[in-house]
Amino acid sequence: MGDVAGVLNTVKGLSDDEKTQVVLETIAAGSVMWLSGLKKQFEAKFGVTAAVAVAAPAGGGGGGAAPAAAAAEAPTSFDVILEPSPADKKIGVIKVVRTLTDLGLREAKQLVDEAPKPLKTGLSKEDAEKIKKEIEAAGGAVKIKGS
Repeated sequence: MGDVAGVLNTVKGLSDDEKTQVVLETIAAGSVMWLSGLKKQFEAKFGVTAAVAVAAPAGGGGGGAAPAAAAAEAPTSFDVILEPSPADKKIGVIKVVRTLTDLGLREAKQLVDEAPKPLKTGLSKEDAEKIKKEIEAAGGAVKIKGS
């Protein structure tokens, strides 16, 4: 905990923009597993739920309420959920997971072994489909969930 106190003292002397950069770079360098735990701790500490806000389109004309409701419910981001892999394909799937996530060997193996688990979240449809193809090429399976 002594190292954390030293880091906090250093961060206190930074500008708001510099603090923001430190936080963003730290998050960007985190593993999927760490980020999942961070999200849960953030929600617990601040009593919030992390969710994507979807804005309804501005009203304008005789389009009616049904098309506006359908547009507001269309997924805007997608999560790739890693499904359990056959035992003879796990090594290939682990290699792809490491490439996609920058996880270490142990963390990637753990993620593959504990599937179904989120692999990547908040992606565009194209990026989610690209990851799906890579995992499937290695012999694994994923499910894409829109949010």
